[in-house]
Amino acid sequence: MSSRAVSDLRPIRVLCVEDNPDDVELMSIALERADPSRSYELHRVDNAASFVEALAGGYDVILCDFNLPRFSPYAALQILVTRRSSIPLIVLTRAIGEEAAVHVLRCGAKDYLTKDKLGTLPQIIGRVLEERRRAQEKEKLDAELQAAYARLKELSARFVLAQERERSLISRELHDQLGQTLTAVVIHLHAAERAPEPVASRKHSATATELVNGALQQLKTLSFSLRPAQLDLLGLVPAVQSAMQRIAEPAGLDWEVTTRGEEPKTLEENAAVAVRLVQEALTNCVRHAQASRVRVRLRFLPGKRISVLVLDDGRGFEKAEVLNGQQSERNIGLYGMIERTELAGGRLHIRTAPGRGVAVRAVV
Repeated sequence: MSSRAVSDLRPIRVLCVEDNPDDVELMSIALERADPSRSYELHRVDNAASFVEALAGGYDVILCDFNLPRFSPYAALQILVTRRSSIPLIVLTRAIGEEAAVHVLRCGAKDYLTKDKLGTLPQIIGRVLEERRRAQEKEKLDAELQAAYARLKELSARFVLAQERERSLISRELHDQLGQTLTAVVIHLHAAERAPEPVASRKHSATATELVNGALQQLKTLSFSLRPAQLDLLGLVPAVQSAMQRIAEPAGLDWEVTTRGEEPKTLEENAAVAVRLVQEALTNCVRHAQASRVRVRLRFLPGKRISVLVLDDGRGFEKAEVLNGQQSERNIGLYGMIERTELAGGRLHIRTAPGRGVAVRAVV
């Protein structure tokens, strides 16, 4: 028998459904002779009521006599099914026909054995327990697979939703900012063409030039928010530093970026996720935290994984109230960070309390 069938070689607990105490004694002797190093605990019952009561005792295997005056293996098997018990049952008998043997196996018995061959009982118990262990492992793996599949479906749906939300945001940015700015450029250029005086024409042209420069800046900002050029050209650390300069510095925040480990020469897509997490954390800090200082800690882990920690000394918040399962203007940034991290195969943790600042940690 595999040593894994019953953990730590603890005594195997055997429930004997048997009306003859002498037969139980013979079973005990046979088991002890087969493997003196392995101990067994045998408990006898002989009717349905005592069988049901004994099932709560944590037995590993059931040995059931085929010919009982007040009970039967069929009744025992039905009780096991009703109670959703997976304890394996082995039928013992002095004689059994082939048809009866096939029938009892079809009803759920794991094996049968005639009582004149008790010497093979330890091997049968060992095999049955090993089969049960494998079946339980398979059930566990199947459950984990189903959970992973459900999680994959959820993440896929969330990925599509996040993608659509991102596209909607870009569309809104292009329409509300660039679109309006370029419309104003066209208006001023037409006005410059129609102006009767050179001075007025130059004034409209200068305004159009200013608006074009503003549009270029808006385009750079939008491009940076999607994927900073520094990330591909210079690496993750310069990209994060650039984000600090663009977001934290104009807000008057004292900022610092520190690193541990060696940045990989070739970056994976998780580096872009890390930058976006820093950007979102900084944006939340500027909008809500009333902080004076923000720190970013980057750690480069084995397997090109990246740990990101963003700390601020702001006013903090009550996490249970803000992350209450309902997205709103107040928490959409936090939920976006959680979603982005999970879509990248990571987990995001937020530690905060009123007056205690905010710490956002993620490994991607």
